[in-house]
Amino acid sequence: MGNILLGLLPALMWGIQPLILQTIGGKTSNQQMGMSLGALIFSIGVLFFHQPVWSWHLILASLVCGFAWAFGQITQIESFHIIGVSAAMPISTGMQLIGVTLFGIFYFHEWTSTMDYVYGISALIVIIVGVFFTAYKEGDDSSAKGAMQKGLFVLVLSTIGQVMYNVIPRMADLNGWDVLFPQGIGMAIGAMVFSFFFDKKPELFSKKSFQNILAGAAFAIGNIGILLSNKANGVALGFTLSQMNVIVSTIGGIVFLKESRTSKELKLTIGGLLLVAAGGILIGLTK
Repeated sequence: MGNILLGLLPALMWGIQPLILQTIGGKTSNQQMGMSLGALIFSIGVLFFHQPVWSWHLILASLVCGFAWAFGQITQIESFHIIGVSAAMPISTGMQLIGVTLFGIFYFHEWTSTMDYVYGISALIVIIVGVFFTAYKEGDDSSAKGAMQKGLFVLVLSTIGQVMYNVIPRMADLNGWDVLFPQGIGMAIGAMVFSFFFDKKPELFSKKSFQNILAGAAFAIGNIGILLSNKANGVALGFTLSQMNVIVSTIGGIVFLKESRTSKELKLTIGGLLLVAAGGILIGLTK
């Protein structure tokens, strides 16, 4: 039971992270810089307990990984401003699951048995249907549909960054604990660079930026939690449990952030959310 609770820690932390961001508020640059600073501070703390064997391979790959995260995260934050957390997170999670799975198939050759393909293809279909459900907008409100189209485009960009963040350490054969500090530096530098593309006058070190360090702390705790969970539960179960963050963030967006839904949209959002979560579980069975 203790290992399962440990496995749900990343889901909880990553689920409340967007809720913290939107509650504190600020510009996209505030929120991104705050998250990056929070992650960097925690990575410095990890150095007191874990000293990696430094190499240029580790440093460069981790920096690129941090840059990829910064790009994926800032575009995801931008999507929160466009379509809201409860709409963005199921779509973002679904796209990431599909992207990471496709890397697993074609680059890492993870699917080796017939059942892997049965579970995997079923999972992808379930996730795609779930994403369509959560993206549904009722009526002929052209502005709402225009916002959703823009939000989907931004989330496609976000997915590219988030998927690369997930696969680069494995591609480079790096230990998850080793990458945390150099990755944190890449995150902070990337946040400063990409902020200029989203805000005409970025506020990198203002009051709102420092307040949003709390969201970065939630991300960092979740990041450390997944490393501990993978060790305690195995990668398949650890990965599956972490994907339940989408339930926390989506329900939190509707309940706590008061993001509006019509009755039909709410039903489809909940249905789509359950499908994305189910797809995540099926993908976990292939790992």
